[in-house]
Amino acid sequence: MSAVRRLVGPYVSEGILLDKAPVTLYEDIQEFWVAERDEDATVIGCGALHVMWEDLAEVRTLAVDPAVKGAGVGHELLDKLLETARWLGVSRVFCLTFEVDFFSKRGFREIGETPVDRDVYRELLRSYDEGVAEFLGLERVKPNTLGNSRMLLHL
Repeated sequence: MSAVRRLVGPYVSEGILLDKAPVTLYEDIQEFWVAERDEDATVIGCGALHVMWEDLAEVRTLAVDPAVKGAGVGHELLDKLLETARWLGVSRVFCLTFEVDFFSKRGFREIGETPVDRDVYRELLRSYDEGVAEFLGLERVKPNTLGNSRMLLHL
């Protein structure tokens, strides 16, 4: 877990990623994939896939060590997350990001409204997950999402 916090820390400081309490990372650790450097197994990238509904998941906390940025680590992690989504039967993947170009190259498109019907929206309102609140665009999390683009990929 310390490796994930190390990777995420600089992005949190820059306001690119939201900070997550250690307890939240521990609760969500099963959602994460990590990339390791071959020669010494140092964690150089991480990303999580959070299933929100039967056909919808979110890419979360995708971060790459700045020392290897541009080497394709982020794309490999995103590929693994999308492969996992397909394996789980998810047909749509959402992200909330400042990295619009990165996700656009992978087929994600910017969206406006929350792409779920009214019944699903009501069910998602019952979630305690802050990421779900951000997906729904709830007022209480709007300060967290300022400047971010809402993007969706149909698998």
